[in-house]
This record gives sequence, structure tokens and C-alpha cells, in this order.
Amino acid sequence: MSVHLVTSSYNAIGVLDLQGGVCEHVDHLQRLDLPYQRVKQSEDFDHLAGLIIPGGESTCLGRLLHIFGLKDVILRHHHRGMKIWGTCAGAILLADKIVGEAPCLSLIDMEIERNSFGSQLDSFKTEGIMEAVSDQPIPLTFIRAPKIHSVGNHVNVLLRMDDYIAAAENAGVLVTVFHPELTGCLELHRYFALKCGLVGAGTTSSAVNPNWNHSSWMKLARIAS
Repeated sequence: MSVHLVTSSYNAIGVLDLQGGVCEHVDHLQRLDLPYQRVKQSEDFDHLAGLIIPGGESTCLGRLLHIFGLKDVILRHHHRGMKIWGTCAGAILLADKIVGEAPCLSLIDMEIERNSFGSQLDSFKTEGIMEAVSDQPIPLTFIRAPKIHSVGNHVNVLLRMDDYIAAAENAGVLVTVFHPELTGCLELHRYFALKCGLVGAGTTSSAVNPNWNHSSWMKLARIAS
């Protein structure tokens, strides 16, 4: 299904293309027939309704934002209305409180702690119900994931698990500590597209495509290299 846009010159979703799971997010946006932009420099932001900051290594991503002068660019475009979604490391960059270190973008009122589950060997998969996102269980992949310990009054909790928060949002920011892009599920990408004002984003697609496999985004990685 083609995407219909609200009346606006901001008509694409960008994926920050500095480090981390870029191709995986691009694959999901393509499957939803959404216009997208790999974002490397300031002019790449000009037509973005939303920006995805992918999972990766948050310290590395923060340094690259500084090196390429993109931190202030992101803040400026967010101020004019660009929505932002941070997955895992991206969520860490968006938090205004990080246990044991200084924040980076400080765009959502929450406290987050990196690597809260332990080492790479403690990564795991499970499922969760996010009523605001889908009426079906959503597959969740946690890889050296952070935990959101608390959120402020103007932040909506989308998914709470055990003693931590796994997904939350405010008016302009969405954060998930897991990796929707590493599953066949499209629901979080569809939800973010709607948050950005893009409608009709693959609304007939099921929550999880049983025919999806990792080769779909691996081919994008080969093209990018």
C-alpha cells in the first residue's frame, strides 16, 4: 500500500547511518512502503518527518554525533517537529538521565542504565503485549539491553516488564530497549510512522510476516558496503 502524507514537506523517515543496525531498519521501512533516507550529514534531515537512531554502541554513536556535528542538527529538527525513535543504544542517547554518565540528547524524561542484563551471553528473546501498538503479542529481542528505571510525568509507558520499563514515549520521542528490527514484526515501525504523521503505512500487513528472514536486510548490508 502506498503511503499518504499529511500536508507537509516532511515526507520521509530517516535512519541515522553512522553505526549500528541501519540496514535492518531500512528493510522494515521498505516492507511498509515508506519513503526513507539514510542520514549521514545535515542536509539529509531537510525532509524528515521522523528519525530512527538504531541500536549499536551508544558511546560510539555519541562520539560520532559530535565528530560530524549532528547533535545540534538533530535537536534543531526535533524542535521544528521531527519525531525520533531510539532503539537500545538510541534510547540511551535520547534519555535525560543515564546511570553513571552524562546524557547526550536529553529529549525524554527518563532514567536508563546501559547493559543492565549483563554480557552478550545474557541476550534473550521473548514476547510482550503493547496495547497502544498492536492487539497481538510482539516479539522482543534484547541484546546487551539497557533498562529504563523510571520516567517523568509526561512520559507514557508502553511496555513494563518485571522491574523495568521496556518501551515509552512522549509527544516527540519513542524509545524501545529491545530491537524490533531484528524480527519479522512491522508493528513498531508502523506505529512510529503514524506518530510521524505518515498514514496508510502497510495497514493490511500482519504483525509478523512468517516468510520474513534475515537475508532481506543482509542484501542491504552488502549493497551499503
